[in-house]
This record gives sequence, structure tokens and C-alpha cells, in this order.
Amino acid sequence: MTTTYKVGYFVGSLSSTSINRILSKALIRVAPDDLEFSEIPIGNLPLYSPDFDNDFPPEARALKAAIAAVDAILFVAPEYNRSIPGALKNAIDWASRPWGKNSFDHIPAAVIGASIGQIGTALGQQSLRGVLSFCNARQMTSPEAYIQYSPDVFHHDGEVTDDATREFLSAYMAEFRAYMGLVLTVLPRPQDPGAVL
Repeated sequence: MTTTYKVGYFVGSLSSTSINRILSKALIRVAPDDLEFSEIPIGNLPLYSPDFDNDFPPEARALKAAIAAVDAILFVAPEYNRSIPGALKNAIDWASRPWGKNSFDHIPAAVIGASIGQIGTALGQQSLRGVLSFCNARQMTSPEAYIQYSPDVFHHDGEVTDDATREFLSAYMAEFRAYMGLVLTVLPRPQDPGAVL
């Protein structure tokens, strides 16, 4: 019997022309058939403050509920100033709070990103991985994926025209599928991970 896994994904950019949104479409296209994807939106969240810890706003409750409803998380994010986009960091801060209700605890997670530059979000991913380590997410550490974006290779609908790039992304998603299966077998997530009371 084949297990279907639900994968929530974050697009770290709020840009209407985000190349990382295009990358997310490409990843979904080449992913194994037994993965179901749903985007977890981050653009409507207010700025996090501990003042909200006793009474989360509806947008933050919806964020935590969306994470609780999936088996694994895929981060598809650009690099801003050698680090994480502010909107993505804000979403992580909301999801990991209040103290003791961390939605990322034990969740299988993978990190990938695209840039027009040659280092392809390598430093931004390093920064993101540090945050996710503190949040106790179970990160896939290999293969690493730093994608140099070109409109000649990536079409807006997620089609990838370069065979080598498409094969790499397909292999990456196959590895993530295998990884989440291993993690969830050894460390099943709590019934209601990170729920707000």
C-alpha cells in the first residue's frame, strides 16, 4: 500500500514576479506522484510580537493550522542581503510560538532556492538552516540545491526546458520523499503539533 504524504510549502518571496514561485511550480511538476502539495501563505501575517502569545490573531492561527495539517515542509526562498527574507522569518517566528507550541518541532523539512546569481541562495539557505535547527525541524541536509535561475530554463508555468536541471530537481524531490518517509517512520509527529490552545 502506497502512503501519500502532504507537503506544505513556503515561497519566501512576496514578489508578484517571484522566481522562487516559478521554482516551486517546477518542483511540484517533477515530484513523486504520492506527494500532495499546498502552499502556506505568509503575506497576510502581521509582524510577530510576544504581546500576541496569549491570543494569536486569526492569520497566525491559520498558519499554525496549515502546518499541523501537513506531513512535511518545503522552503523555497530567495536570499535577501545574505540572509532570510523578512516575511519568511516573520512566518517562522509566528509558527514557532508561543513557547512550547512550536509548529516545526520534529517536522521533516527541506530547503531550496533560486537566484540569478551563481551562488544560488547558498548564504540565505545557511541562515535559514540555523533558524530551523533551533526550531527542531528535521532538515534534509543532502542533496543541497542552489539553483541559478534563467528564464530560458524555467518557464512561468514551472516547465523546465533543460534536461540536466529537470533531472536534478526530480532527484532532489525523490530524495525528499524518501527522507520524509524515514523521518516520519522513526519520529512520528504529535497528533496536534504546535497547536494554539
